[in-house]
Amino acid sequence: MTVRTRFAPSPTGYLHVGGARTALFSWLYARKHGGQFILRIEDTDLERSTQASVNAIFEGMSWLGLTHDEGPFYQTHRLARYKEIVAQLIEQGDAYHCYCSKESLNEMREEQRAKKEKPRYDGRCRHLKRPPEGVSAVVRFKNPTEGVVTVKDNIRGEVTFQNTELDDLIIARSDGSPTYNLTVVVDDMDMELTHVIRGDDHLNNSPRQINIFKALNADIPIFSHVPMILGADGGRLSKRHGAVSVMTYRDEGYLPEALLNYLVRLGWSHGDQEIFSLDEMIELFDITDVNKASSSFNIDKLLWLNQHYIKTSSPEHIANHLIWHMEQQDIDLADGPSLIDVVKLQQERTKTLAEMAVNSVFFYRAAKNYDQKAAKKNLTAKSAELLTNMLLRLSALPKWKATSIHDEIEACSVDNAVGMGKVAQPIRVAVTGTAISPPLDATLELLGRERTLEAITQVIGWIECNDSE
Repeated sequence: MTVRTRFAPSPTGYLHVGGARTALFSWLYARKHGGQFILRIEDTDLERSTQASVNAIFEGMSWLGLTHDEGPFYQTHRLARYKEIVAQLIEQGDAYHCYCSKESLNEMREEQRAKKEKPRYDGRCRHLKRPPEGVSAVVRFKNPTEGVVTVKDNIRGEVTFQNTELDDLIIARSDGSPTYNLTVVVDDMDMELTHVIRGDDHLNNSPRQINIFKALNADIPIFSHVPMILGADGGRLSKRHGAVSVMTYRDEGYLPEALLNYLVRLGWSHGDQEIFSLDEMIELFDITDVNKASSSFNIDKLLWLNQHYIKTSSPEHIANHLIWHMEQQDIDLADGPSLIDVVKLQQERTKTLAEMAVNSVFFYRAAKNYDQKAAKKNLTAKSAELLTNMLLRLSALPKWKATSIHDEIEACSVDNAVGMGKVAQPIRVAVTGTAISPPLDATLELLGRERTLEAITQVIGWIECNDSE
């Protein structure tokens, strides 16, 4: 048997982290077993589905690197097939037309509630011989009235439902459009899916869908219902807990591998191991090891992972993802050093790529303003004298190297009987606008002689203007 899994989002919004985790689990399971991963867009909700949401799903999947082997398939392209199956079910006696009005259905449910019964359709149109005229009918699936349905679940084990608890669900609306529980069965059947991994909010749909599979004499996939992700307060993860959109994490400066590593550990573990490469995830992940209990999203843990990946990934990889963030800062990368060299200086000291981008702007654009606190402490009349001295020393350097720059800063501090910080910090504020940067000598080497001297000259003038005021 060739393993075939799928990710089937509805394009009614962004790709959220819960959906991304489900997609990851499905993708990993297929990759582990040498199978295929299918992408299906369940877009039959025409009022809420948008092309923008479809694009957002594609963008998120692409950023995460969860490539599909088949698809994307669109349910709106398969409407004729669904109608064909509805007709087949009616013809073989497994579905029927229902003419009940909304009013009669509401009245029926109220009577059931009054009797303290579970509100459900009572099948009154199952054996209707004379359908009323001028009434648009829906189509209901004729659910078995006896026996049980057992969902074979790789996470929860066998979950059994009584058929008497399942009413005859609508599989086609009065306008002929199919409903979710029909389309998903037809698609899973036609696409020959062997394993369905999805959120546990779909568990109650499974017995209904299994009965439709049986009516169509189709193979029933093995299900895995993944517990939901909770916020830190124990509530269902939502916007109030922070970002839930995958691309928002991209925007905030997270690497895709950090988010994947974090998501795979939400409900799954392999001993005490915390860091997993993609190859290790494929090798070690098993859907049967996923916990039944819900997991809580911890942004601090994700941030820790992101910092780890920034520190340990190749500068070339980091630079490739950093480009987008530099563009958000309106930076032209042709105006400064190699971004790879910038990353080499910055990757040991930043937690996110957004932070790295902000802290690297000075390599491409001269500081126009100085941090108020840093300027007050470091840009004084005394520091102007030291900066003037350093301007002469740096101008005369035969080779613009970090070691030579360091030697001149040290010599200036000795000659003026001050600590090295008294010399280095004013220079740092001059070139970066703040009191924080990578090692100053390496920073100045990368910035270049011309840009450094311009920045020092500018800050000397700034001190003189502000000192005279």
